[in-house]
Amino acid sequence: MDFFLANLAILVLSGFVGFAVISKVPNTLHTPLMSGTNAIHGIVLLGALIILGTVDDPGFLMQAICFVAIVFGTVNVVGGFVVTDRMLSMFKAKTPARSTKAEDH
Repeated sequence: MDFFLANLAILVLSGFVGFAVISKVPNTLHTPLMSGTNAIHGIVLLGALIILGTVDDPGFLMQAICFVAIVFGTVNVVGGFVVTDRMLSMFKAKTPARSTKAEDH
């Protein structure tokens, strides 16, 4: 019981610390931080796939936890790449539109 309470206290405190740290980050740094967490979720995704592939007879609970990790990890990885791509596209040089010959006359 003490082990559970200690882990629960660590989880709650880390949530408060994480919220306090992230709320102090300026808006201009959120997207680069998201790219970093994108890599972390890629590791979570790979770890869940490795566990499901190497365990001989995973129980239902392990399958459910790995499935949730795979789904959330995939959503975060794809969403991170989409947001990062949108951010990088804001910095690309805009090319002027070409006129066609029909418009010149």
